[in-house]
Amino acid sequence: MEEYARDPCPWRIVDDCGGAFSMGAIGGSVFHGIKGFRNAPSGHYRRLIGSFVSIKQRAPVTGGNFAVWGGLFSAIDCSLVYIRKKEDPWNSITSGALTGAVLSIRNGAGAMVGSAIIGGVLLALIEGVGILITRFSAEQFNPANRSMIEDPSQLPPKPIFGNSYQ
Repeated sequence: MEEYARDPCPWRIVDDCGGAFSMGAIGGSVFHGIKGFRNAPSGHYRRLIGSFVSIKQRAPVTGGNFAVWGGLFSAIDCSLVYIRKKEDPWNSITSGALTGAVLSIRNGAGAMVGSAIIGGVLLALIEGVGILITRFSAEQFNPANRSMIEDPSQLPPKPIFGNSYQ
């Protein structure tokens, strides 16, 4: 079994929804805390109270919005895994696009297309960065690269007069 195996799909949706709510609530607390501090009347005590009131009122809403996005994304991703019978980056990219489209359905077809493009592009960027990080970290453990480091005879010869690598 893989070390980073994910939960089966029904539980993955709940897990992703909860994780997204947590991220939204924490990020919303920071954002709305700063915003409440800046918009409160002057005075340290008033600004601090304004910050806490803003956090209390708006951070759960931000967390809920993140939870809706995360739950819908995960539900679409699980559906695509079931339909396509494989897990690959295309599922995530398509899920991001469909999630953007579904969440903007009330604003009309133009907004749906725009949100779908933005969601797909963002998820493509995230998946691309993940693939690059995986490749670079796997390259460290490639035995072909380690032989040059461990065996000095595999290194190029040093120049006789000065540094010719400039």
